[in-house]
Amino acid sequence: MKLDFDLAQYVEKIKSSSSYFHTFINRDSLAAGVLVLQPGEEDTQTPHESDEVYYVISGDGFLRIKDKDYVVSKDKLFFVAKGAAHYFHGNTEELRVLYFFGGPDS
Repeated sequence: MKLDFDLAQYVEKIKSSSSYFHTFINRDSLAAGVLVLQPGEEDTQTPHESDEVYYVISGDGFLRIKDKDYVVSKDKLFFVAKGAAHYFHGNTEELRVLYFFGGPDS
C-alpha cells in the first residue's frame, strides 16, 4: 500500500482531466483527496454517505453547507456531516482543498 503522497502530482492530474477532484486514498475507513476549482467552475458534488472534513490549501470563495455560506480562505477547516447538502462557489481565484471522508469516497 502506498504511504506517501505528492499533492502537486494530483493537482496536475486534475488539470489534464475533465474532473475537478482526485481521491488518492479510498479505503473502507478513510478516503482523502484534493479538489481544484477554477473561478466560475461549478462544484457539482452531492451529499455524501460519510462525514467529511475540508482543509483549504489556497484560494477564496464560499462553502455553502445546507442553507448557509461560510467564507473560504487559506488554512480554514470545515466539517460537513454525512447527508448534508454542500458545495463550493464564488471563488475569484483557483481554489485548492484537501478533503477527508470518515469512510470510502461515495
